[in-house]
Amino acid sequence: MSREKEIYKVTLVGSAGNLALLVFKFVAGVLGHSAAMVADAVHSLSDFFTDLVVLLFVRVSARPQDESHDYGHGKFETLATLFIGLALVGAAIGIIVNGAVKFAGWLDGETLPIPGKLALWAALASILVKEILYRYTVIRGRALDSPAVVANAWHHRSDALSSIGAAIGIGGAILLGERWAVLDPLASIVVGGMLMKVAWDLLKGSLGELTDQSLSADEEQEIIDIITASPDVTEPHNLRTRRIGNRIAIESHIRMDGSLPLETAHEQASAIERRLKERFGPETLVTLHMEPRK
Repeated sequence: MSREKEIYKVTLVGSAGNLALLVFKFVAGVLGHSAAMVADAVHSLSDFFTDLVVLLFVRVSARPQDESHDYGHGKFETLATLFIGLALVGAAIGIIVNGAVKFAGWLDGETLPIPGKLALWAALASILVKEILYRYTVIRGRALDSPAVVANAWHHRSDALSSIGAAIGIGGAILLGERWAVLDPLASIVVGGMLMKVAWDLLKGSLGELTDQSLSADEEQEIIDIITASPDVTEPHNLRTRRIGNRIAIESHIRMDGSLPLETAHEQASAIERRLKERFGPETLVTLHMEPRK
């Protein structure tokens, strides 16, 4: 099965789970009189929409290079990761604001409603299902080297975290009574902060790639070590690296003995290119500029 089809399969499994949870949470939130569960259902709705984003952008990113995209369409997958991060920010802000408004009302003497047990069971079911979906999606995303799928896995985990907050609030209110109904909004605020951290990590990575951020210092040193391990090759300089979706682009100038025959120099450069692709993947784009050693 191709990489694109594998990504589709993983995403469709997640979207089916999100749709089922979305309906269950809305029903449980309304019948169980739980604003926290309704908010959690809205979070599942954002998950469902991000699944659609991944399905759309991965199809585009899988296209080969063409006249208008010499380096392929890999950054469309990065755009998908960016949109997922932004969706997480929106969900986190919504959860924090909703919790803060309820907490402020409680401070002013407002009586918060005690949710029904159906809402608690929905929260517990969501935790279990979403954690399973997270583990499945993140394992497949890393195996497929797809940042968009890994980002979507974290959206599953974020929904599990928000359901934990909902479960604590709902369970606390049910077990401890009306006086402790404030646990629901307080837990929502904490979970919202956790989601914001996850969103920032995703946005930071995708923005770095979209702005052609270099690989890490350790990875660039590894590239230099691979280049200098080749005989007759010295002084790699003007090294430039960047990510293009799930691929890496490497450009470097190298020096060789100027008296070497062109065929020999070409073989040396080709050997370096092979070793770099063995390390960073067969789709790695390698450009080496050879200069005579003085």
